[in-house]
Amino acid sequence: MAGDVRALGKAITLIESSRSDHRETAIGLIERLLPHAGNAIRVGLTGIPGVGKSTFIEALGLQLIDQGHRVAVLAIDPTSNRSGGSILGDKTRMENLSRHEDAFIRPSPSRGTLGGVTRRTREAILCVEAAGFDVVIVETVGVGQSEVSVADLVDVFVLLLAPAGGDELQGLKKGIIEVADIVVVNKNDGSLTHDAERTRHDYAQALSLLQPLSPVWMPEVLKCSARAPDGIDEVWDSIKRCQNARQSSGEIVERRNAQALAWMWSEVQDLALERINGSPNIRARAVELEHSITVGDISPTSAANSLFETYLENLETSPKQSKNK
Repeated sequence: MAGDVRALGKAITLIESSRSDHRETAIGLIERLLPHAGNAIRVGLTGIPGVGKSTFIEALGLQLIDQGHRVAVLAIDPTSNRSGGSILGDKTRMENLSRHEDAFIRPSPSRGTLGGVTRRTREAILCVEAAGFDVVIVETVGVGQSEVSVADLVDVFVLLLAPAGGDELQGLKKGIIEVADIVVVNKNDGSLTHDAERTRHDYAQALSLLQPLSPVWMPEVLKCSARAPDGIDEVWDSIKRCQNARQSSGEIVERRNAQALAWMWSEVQDLALERINGSPNIRARAVELEHSITVGDISPTSAANSLFETYLENLETSPKQSKNK
């Protein structure tokens, strides 16, 4: 797949498909790609809407390409809970980067997934790594505390902020701060330079009060202007130093092993839910139990155990599902 961007796009489309026949093919594909993946720096990036994530990624991506890197961006796109549609606009917001032959940008709808990442983001990372991209940036939805789940996918987690007053310091979700390896205050330009420095100082103080997650890395707080661009070099240097410190200590291997195990158990949970939702018998029993809960005849705990018993009974009696979803 190396060098073939069209094949890469088709591969990710395949793994994102919910059709059972596609899923079987996708699993085989992932198994074949696995030995060729794992050599990239995996960077997670999050921040609230309007903070300038796309502008930042484009500035960083173009700079990395100039240095000889190949950059893949997996931009997780918000999905409307009401319509189910998504706003796949990241390619248009990163127009210059998307046109470069050494860049690959893939917007994918989150479909309401908590954590701001799609169910298949892990597999997409393997695909782009096998295709020869040595820097993978996972841009998340940026809507709140659930974003911390991206830390289970990447080597270095970057939180992007805009210059803000003190009131917004406590407003930022503590969970994101606790897992951030690098905090970057963007829009450090024009009339915002004073606010940017104040924000950097405030967050540096806040981080100094928290226990570092890693024994080999103390989170850093930096400033940049993605629009200028200015300060992008310093951010990349911090990312590399974090990655190198963890690589030298063996933490990267431990981290990725833990991520792989979490991936397995996540798949187990998803497959169990798919079996429940895909079986008429189990769904019928679930509807009965839901009604019993709402009228007070049974506790949610008892209902869950009863539904699980039904699930186990169907494991042996139900034939393997082949119906496309």
